[in-house]
Amino acid sequence: LKAIEEPPPRTVWLLCAPSPDDVLVTIRSRCRHVGLRVPPVEDVAALLVRRHGVDPAIAAFAARAASSHIGLARRLATDEGARIRRRDIVRLPTQVSGVGAAVMAAGQLVEVATEEAKAATGERDAAERAQLLHTLGAEGLSTLPPAVRSQLKTLEENQKRRATRAQRDVLDRSLTDLMSLFRDVLVTQLDTGSELTNPESWPDIERLARAGTPEATLRRLEAIGVARERIEANVAPLLAVEALMVALLGEVPVDGARRRAG
Repeated sequence: LKAIEEPPPRTVWLLCAPSPDDVLVTIRSRCRHVGLRVPPVEDVAALLVRRHGVDPAIAAFAARAASSHIGLARRLATDEGARIRRRDIVRLPTQVSGVGAAVMAAGQLVEVATEEAKAATGERDAAERAQLLHTLGAEGLSTLPPAVRSQLKTLEENQKRRATRAQRDVLDRSLTDLMSLFRDVLVTQLDTGSELTNPESWPDIERLARAGTPEATLRRLEAIGVARERIEANVAPLLAVEALMVALLGEVPVDGARRRAG
């Protein structure tokens, strides 16, 4: 409380919470409340066009697919590889037709997440290592002194934890994309008239909607939520995703027919 009431010079505390009720009253009473809202898809798309020169069609897709998350929208808009990976993830539910295929798909999904995390952190890791060696005066040495090796080991352990966090973040984004697909399926089954998040996947959405029921779709959405919680709780990502892929099978159309996972 003292730190909040009397912060160091030129310091402003920003406390983020889902709602003011989630903050202790003694802290809340000392804060100015600023309500934030998710920006409209159109505003995010316009920002991508204006700030990054993105094609308007791609910007609209990225903003919609990212649910107005500006950082994710920017990644989708500027990285074709990210768009391709998202497309492949959204297609998974109609391509997995058995337990064996589900396990294989889970392995591929985790492998892609691992590679993407390495690509995102690899350059930064190398720069940090070089900077540390330079700071310690050990740059270019073939044999490092014990003190340098100790600090280097600490840095590598921190980088490994960061890579693990990055992998889990990538997986969580993938599961969020899957949730958006089944949300579209549910909207179609209930005929709510709501705008689809993945209109470009309409054939798959219609196929899944006709093959199942709203209750089955809700169970699939719940299974994705459970997988996200398990990964956040440090369950082995491969085990969590394998269990999810098998759970998603339920009833899916195979060669024009329905097949129930055993």
